This record gives sequence, C-alpha cells and structure tokens, in this order.
Amino acid sequence: MIRANLADRPAIEAFLTDHVATSMFPLSNLRNHGMAGGHPRAVTFWVRWETGRITDVLTVTDEGFAFPQCPTMPWGDLRVALAGQALRGIMGDAGQVAGMRVALGWADAAQVDEIEPLYRLNLADLKLPDCAGYTLCLLAEADRDLAQSWRAAYLRETGLSAGGGLQAAAKNDIAGYIAAGSHRVLRRAGQPVGMTGFNAHLPQTVQIGGVFTPHEFRGQGVARRAVGLHLKEARENGVTDAMLFAANDTAARAYEAIGFTKIGAFAMVIYKDPQVIHV
Repeated sequence: MIRANLADRPAIEAFLTDHVATSMFPLSNLRNHGMAGGHPRAVTFWVRWETGRITDVLTVTDEGFAFPQCPTMPWGDLRVALAGQALRGIMGDAGQVAGMRVALGWADAAQVDEIEPLYRLNLADLKLPDCAGYTLCLLAEADRDLAQSWRAAYLRETGLSAGGGLQAAAKNDIAGYIAAGSHRVLRRAGQPVGMTGFNAHLPQTVQIGGVFTPHEFRGQGVARRAVGLHLKEARENGVTDAMLFAANDTAARAYEAIGFTKIGAFAMVIYKDPQVIHV
C-alpha cells in the first residue's frame, strides 16, 4: 500500500462511498477536516491500487485512529506501510478490524473492545412513533450544564473516556456539538428527557451517535422518539439514508421499531496508550 496524495482524493471518495455503511467516519472527517493536517481528525490515506483501480483504503486520523476499508485484507503490506507509527485504535467492519489487529500483533487488552450490530435505514421508510408532547431543540438552546452531565454519564457508561479526563472530555464534546449543530435535546412537555445526534454527516447520509437517555427516563420510548424526530428533520433537509451501531439489545429494539435493519457488525478497539507498529 502507498500513501495517497491530494490528486487521489476523488478516487478515494468514490471508493469509500461505495462502502459507505462502514466508511462514514473517514468520509465525514475528510469532508470536514481534509488531508492537509492541522486538526486531530484530519486524515491521511494509504491506498492499494490494482490495474488503475483502488482495491483497499486505510484512513488514519492525526489523533491516531485507523479506519480500514480493505476488502482484500492486505494486512502484511499495511503493516509495512505503517511501520514506526503509533495508533490509538481501529474502527470499522468487524471482520476487517479483527484481521488488522491480529496482523499488527495487538494482543494486549484494550480500553474499549466492542463489536456492535450495524444498522441502516432508508429515510423514506422511517416509522415515526407518536410524538405528541415531544419536541426537539438545538443543543445550543438547552441547559449546557445538564448536557455536559449527560455526556459525562454517556462516556462513563461506554468507557470512551478514562478517569480524570471525564468532565473535561464531556465539556469539550458538548462545545464541539454546539459548534457543529450536530446534536439535539428531546423535551417532553418542556422537560429535557434525552439527547441525540449525528457523529458523521454527509449530504445524503447521516450516522447517529451519542444517543443518551438518563436513567429516570429509560424504558419510556425516549431514544426512538429523539432519533426519529432528528431523522425526520434530516429527511426534510435532503438526507436519504441513516446508519448507526447499537450498543445493546434495548437500543437495537428501539432502532428496529423506527425501521432500521441490521446489515453487519461494527468494531471499535481503543487503547489508553498509543500502540507502536513494528514490522
């Protein structure tokens, strides 16, 4: 595999779009932060070409996360290409993440090591539940301290942030969501009861992430209403498809209730300390 340059961008985008269900993070990061560096989520690509066509792409962000879209599984070549680099984790199609992890020799326990069902929905098939009395508001219009406490609880439950950095991470995340306009708060009779958002956004496709319902409101249909209303808003703005990965069976049932269909599995392997790649 060879490192891509700016001239390769159109071909890379076309290839990743053909595999959009497991390429939302790379495509969204490319769209928002580009290939020139200077942002933690700016991207670098390694590409395998065969007879003038791309067969495999590995995306690596400046903060050290790798996203394999490598159907031919060229792990030996990839390991050589990345020799000496340090990565914090791998995310993507579960089979590819497992193969890349083995090839890199990463046998140590990870901070986050999850495989979650991957779902897709054509928004023409959205089944919106009864939302009488429920409204969405922009995250910027909600109480910021409450939103930060919810985000901290989400990070704690998912293990996505370690100990001392929890509150700082939550504060930073909420500030980023407000700046991006990516998240919403669901209100029931005016009371905030949950949060939803898009963690990747393309003109035609969104990926749902960061859905959170406080314990006192769980089991009341909050998540499916929050996600449903946000997707209805997105559909009205021209979005045609949505992706997500479900953290547990309860979440999966909520998403299936509004029309999502399982299409695969998405894996996340995240280490507390960067892992150096050796040949």
